[in-house]
Amino acid sequence: MVKSSKKDRCPRCGQGSVVTDTNTGENFCGKCGFVLNDENVESGPEWRSFSKEEGENRTRTGTPTSLAMHDMGLATIINPMNKDAAGKPLTASMKSTIERLRTWDSRSQVHEPVDRNFRQAFSELNRLKDKLAISDAVIEKSAYIYRKALDKGLVRGRSISALMAAALYAACRDTATPRNLKDVEIAANIKRKDIARCYRLLVKELDLKMPVADSIQCVARIASKIGIAEKTKRYAITVLKSAQEIEISAGKDPMGLAAAALYLSCVKNGEDKTQRDIAESANVTEVTIRNRYKGLKELLNL
Repeated sequence: MVKSSKKDRCPRCGQGSVVTDTNTGENFCGKCGFVLNDENVESGPEWRSFSKEEGENRTRTGTPTSLAMHDMGLATIINPMNKDAAGKPLTASMKSTIERLRTWDSRSQVHEPVDRNFRQAFSELNRLKDKLAISDAVIEKSAYIYRKALDKGLVRGRSISALMAAALYAACRDTATPRNLKDVEIAANIKRKDIARCYRLLVKELDLKMPVADSIQCVARIASKIGIAEKTKRYAITVLKSAQEIEISAGKDPMGLAAAALYLSCVKNGEDKTQRDIAESANVTEVTIRNRYKGLKELLNL
């Protein structure tokens, strides 16, 4: 099978288009016949299958490596079936060799204290991922921070769950993911002060530079929870941008500020949402919304 690539032109004659022969893997000019390269790597799926499972999933590669796995996804597993690639039973001598290899393989994998620690920490991380609806990028960042903490010996004498929750909160802050300490506290079922203590330790010992949380990121989250219209949401973002320009948002809780801006926007656009509705969706108190609302209205002359 030969297919032509219109995008590429022959570097020799400059007129003919480059043609690919998928059977031989050669790329050559369709006009002058000049061969560009003759070892084209096949990147499609694997079409040979030796079992039912392989037939259903014909991919060339295994699972991707990940920092959120205790072995980074690089573990080797020796198949428990005593058969070769062709499906024939192994000889007696080969069977005993494979059994010995299996034994040493299992001994070398999970009996290290570090591995046990990672297994416990990352199973906790997977649980938090589902509860908080966190993206894979944030999970990878959390696992990276936790691994650095373990290398520095910060886990010794401390709760693995609390330190993992703190690493996740640090990753959320670093990637501007709108999840506050209260969200992590509820999901992890650990006291807020324990998570905060571990978080401060991570920031200090690992020298993490945390960006200031942006209140605009929180608007969409609150609005989607209680079904606020797009027009109201956009006006709230405009209010927050004005507040940032005249620097009245400094030192304020971003979630509380976003909730107050949304309430102000609802009042302005005649949308029927109470302070309690917005406070519950933002995980802040009604008093916080009233105070921030008053401040925004006075300083922005709205």
